[in-house]
Amino acid sequence: MTIEKLSRRSLLGATAGLSALTLGACGTSGPGGAGGGGGGDSASYWALSGEPNETIYGDAVDAFNEGDSGQVEVTFFQNDAYKQKIRTAIGAGEAPTIIYGWGGGGLRTYAEESQVLDVTSWLEENADYKNRFVESVWDAATVDDKIYALPQGATQPIILFHNKKVLGDIGAEAPETWEDLLGVVEKAKSAGIAPISLAGQSRWTSMMWLEYLLDRVGGPEVFAKIAAGDKEAWLDDAVLAMGEKVHELLEIKAFADGFESMAADSNTDQALLWTDQAALMLHGGWTFGSMKASGGEFVPSGNLGFGPFPTIEGGAGELKNLVGNPCNYLSLSSAAADEEIEVAKAFLQEGAMSDQVASDLIAAGSVPVIVGQDEALAASEDAEYLQWVYSSIQEAPAFTQSWDQALQPTDAETLLVNTEQLFLGAITAEQFAENMSTGKGA
Repeated sequence: MTIEKLSRRSLLGATAGLSALTLGACGTSGPGGAGGGGGGDSASYWALSGEPNETIYGDAVDAFNEGDSGQVEVTFFQNDAYKQKIRTAIGAGEAPTIIYGWGGGGLRTYAEESQVLDVTSWLEENADYKNRFVESVWDAATVDDKIYALPQGATQPIILFHNKKVLGDIGAEAPETWEDLLGVVEKAKSAGIAPISLAGQSRWTSMMWLEYLLDRVGGPEVFAKIAAGDKEAWLDDAVLAMGEKVHELLEIKAFADGFESMAADSNTDQALLWTDQAALMLHGGWTFGSMKASGGEFVPSGNLGFGPFPTIEGGAGELKNLVGNPCNYLSLSSAAADEEIEVAKAFLQEGAMSDQVASDLIAAGSVPVIVGQDEALAASEDAEYLQWVYSSIQEAPAFTQSWDQALQPTDAETLLVNTEQLFLGAITAEQFAENMSTGKGA
């Protein structure tokens, strides 16, 4: 699912095609050794390559190492290579001191195997540090009421983008209800415009529709049960209603022609929006930067609109509920020596999400997950968008993590397979629910 230019992983540190490398100032000899080989007054840290995050986090390490709290040795890896290497290293008791991750299902696995440290009491003792972060980011770091990871980076909720010019031309407004959305579809089709741009071949892009539809119908509690391991929750009436809404969209041809063969890494879905060929696009906040960079005057002219996913009449989900990627997370290896852990904790408090890191993230067009950023966001050239995202994550009653990150890896692949089949019209809503409850690929 790694997609360099546009991927929802890109702001989560996706690779820029670089080989695994080490910053010169950090001096590590690479992976290996018990606890990652830090030892003494140093801690090892593995993270993902790719700009702008690689430079931002590398600079943070350099700044910390200039102090007297110890040394952090960082190694950057390509996304796919990292995922394989970190699983192997953790299983062998050779993980780095600081483990970069996504929270959710993967973190649950590590926590249940006692491979990462419970930091709940440490956070209670360091309340000032914990309170630096936006409250909504902690759910994906929590397993059975205990916290096993610390937030890092920028937040990336899924957003319903729209083309203001197109909506104006067809006499429509950004939808706030399901009926509004159906109205946009009808007007766009009548005008010969694609109602909704969707890169369906990538599967996870279609999954975004399921995430919001289930929330708006059943509220966040239904998926919370699923993420906690209750497979019977896939048979909830809200899941069936979710699938039926997808079929409703398919029947009225709401998605752009050929969406089934459109891949997110081709930029085509975004291009349809910025070239005035589509009215709406549900996608991650990380696409703002790429639309700004590649869409000509689309973003600078103010034609890019953004807002929440519509509510559904009779549904339990609130308009302000969010789904997406709260942020990335850093965990501490249970295999690391006490001395390494102390250095790692110092880095987490002093360097990993410092004020400078927050400033650098904003400059890169992202919203850091720490409080007190109002003035900095207001001063950005992208202030309207960044301030909206920032207020949204603080006001959200619920922020559900992307399903394929929240679930265990095997379940996530089953989900993607069935999502693809649902959007192809190859299975019914009932078959989707049954397949997911039994773990069957379509």
